[in-house]
Amino acid sequence: MNEPGPPHQIWLKPYDPLRRRREPVMDFLRPASWEEALAAKAAHPTAVPIAGGTDVMVEINFDHRRPEYLLDLNRIGDLYEWEVGEDSVRLGASVPYTRIMENLRAELPGLALASHTVASPQIRNRGGVGGNLGTASPAGDAHPALLASGAEVEVESAERGTRLIPIDEFYKGVKRNALQPDELIRAVHVKKADGPQQFSKVGTRNAMVIAVCAFGLALHPETRTVRTGIGSAAPTPVRAKAAEEFLNAALEEGGFWDNGKIITPSVAKQFADLCSAACNPIDDVRGTAGYRRHAVGVMARRTLTWTWESYRGAGRTAYRMGGAA
Repeated sequence: MNEPGPPHQIWLKPYDPLRRRREPVMDFLRPASWEEALAAKAAHPTAVPIAGGTDVMVEINFDHRRPEYLLDLNRIGDLYEWEVGEDSVRLGASVPYTRIMENLRAELPGLALASHTVASPQIRNRGGVGGNLGTASPAGDAHPALLASGAEVEVESAERGTRLIPIDEFYKGVKRNALQPDELIRAVHVKKADGPQQFSKVGTRNAMVIAVCAFGLALHPETRTVRTGIGSAAPTPVRAKAAEEFLNAALEEGGFWDNGKIITPSVAKQFADLCSAACNPIDDVRGTAGYRRHAVGVMARRTLTWTWESYRGAGRTAYRMGGAA
């Protein structure tokens, strides 16, 4: 009878009951209004905002981060509200992904699809787009949809007031964004869909997974343009601008917007290749750089097929008349 092999060795830090006592104490700031939150951020620029806590608390619990101040925004009600306007939706920074899925699928189909892929129901009930933007991780699920729809981020400070940052200018590096130290994200302005939108994500399973890579695509029949968004395949979320320019020209020259013809395989392949070329991925535990480039190309071709079939279908006339079906 064979002797059992040695047990797997798992190396853990020795338990230290005094460890927490020796760590720096975090001050917990709980403003009751938006004005109080801005004042607190102005007084403590290093304060880390927390609402859903689905990113921040993980970093704190695993000792990856120990901020001096936590700025709790959960008591500020208007961060959980949204407003549907004539051309766009103003989405409060803390509106949970579940609400986007349930209430804004018609207006923001790409973002609703992306929201559906976020983690688990519990996380979707807590997390929101504002947290994704604040963390600015290239793997954030909301980013490709926001890029494809041409969103704007509403930020505010006590001293300078409100400004809108185009989504293309918001991402500055790995987990770095365009916020000034005294600014907070108040809302996101997302254009209502005037055509089909799609979102696709590659992961090891269909829940509770960080994207290996992700892709968003939006058709804009009113302007006869397309926009893309790529996640987890570069230091920041990016658009495939060369691919967009190629497809815009191909659709216009071929009269596709008017005649609704099927997009040829050669056009779809060129679009996919240009999307792959827009990536600047890394090798990590979730996937290799080569796999990410390949997967982005596959997702680009598939989402183009799906969105164009939607446009060619029953809703094409409605889209051309300026309204989403």
